[in-house]
Amino acid sequence: MDVSITFAFFLIFTGAAIFASLALATRQPLIIAYIALGACIGPYGMSLVTDTQLLADIGHIGIIFLLFLLGLDMQPQALWATLRKSTVVALFSSAIFLSMGFAVAYLFGYSTTDSLVVGAAMMFSSTIIGIKLLPTTVLHHRHIGELMIGLLLIQDLLAIIVLMVLFSAAGDGTESMGKTLAISLAGLPILGGIALLCVRYILLPLIARFDRFHEYIFLLALGWCLGLAEAAKALGLSEEIGAFIAGITIATSPISQYIAVNLKPLRDFFLILFFFSVGARFDLAMLQQVWMPALVLAGLVLGLKPVVYRFLLKGVSEKRPLAWDLGFRLGQASEFSLLIAYVAAGAVLISEQASLLIQATTIITLLASSYIVVLNYPTPIAISDRLRRD
Repeated sequence: MDVSITFAFFLIFTGAAIFASLALATRQPLIIAYIALGACIGPYGMSLVTDTQLLADIGHIGIIFLLFLLGLDMQPQALWATLRKSTVVALFSSAIFLSMGFAVAYLFGYSTTDSLVVGAAMMFSSTIIGIKLLPTTVLHHRHIGELMIGLLLIQDLLAIIVLMVLFSAAGDGTESMGKTLAISLAGLPILGGIALLCVRYILLPLIARFDRFHEYIFLLALGWCLGLAEAAKALGLSEEIGAFIAGITIATSPISQYIAVNLKPLRDFFLILFFFSVGARFDLAMLQQVWMPALVLAGLVLGLKPVVYRFLLKGVSEKRPLAWDLGFRLGQASEFSLLIAYVAAGAVLISEQASLLIQATTIITLLASSYIVVLNYPTPIAISDRLRRD
């Protein structure tokens, strides 16, 4: 049944309030409530909300704001030092998770192409789970946050490369893909340099002149975030990278924390839509086709990712408690995994079963990882007062 966007929002946010109340009363993570609501009233449940692609696109803005706010909390010098260490860990861990996903899919009878795409989808960890569940105002967690951002940014670049390869395999040609990738990688420092110049000579003077008008500062921050996100997309990068650059370039401004506080409610609004769309777009009836490999692969992701991250981080001189903490926070598949599944299936590069395997594994790990982190580590939405931090 087709409904207006206003009525869809009414169903989603009223339902989210009810499901969130039940989740809190039964001591469950709120993220689970939003995904469950999507499964309940989405097209494969009660079919009250059917245009999940539109909601997913709107919800994606939440991820953009999430990365923008993340940049606001980081200093450029600290990020650069962290990226050098994160690159080694990200590349080695990605190779291990690619091999793991390929092996599982191949052993369950999937084709070589299917298995490669499944393996590639397992390389990434969830930006939303990792960052949303990380306390942002506790100094003890600053280094964890910097390491996490470094890892997730490297994974973001790897995901862009994977998606370019998929588009190329769909018919663009290897030579064209190589040129596009080179332009994108060259565009990253260019975008950063232009952003710094704009901040220094345009944004900061405007903020200094009109900082008493709070509405203006809010609009300026929104325009800067979304404008740089679109600029990054035009250069072949992701909107998330553009938003992060937008945040980090004004992180040294005294107004940055004011912007961060005022944008958090807007970020949460869009993230609720994103998690709703994740639950709504998964066909539970199809799970019977892939339940065995999905459970095996999800179990390996949940079990091996924390261990791999723990040993790799320990190898680059990180303390053992921090390595385990970060390992469990990144111990799941990613929203990029879902995107890879949708793109590869849409281009008929992989079978429908392989796409379902990626989707099922991702959603299982998102759900399970949310429980593991919320119940065992400090988070802003912890059920226990002892673990709630923000």
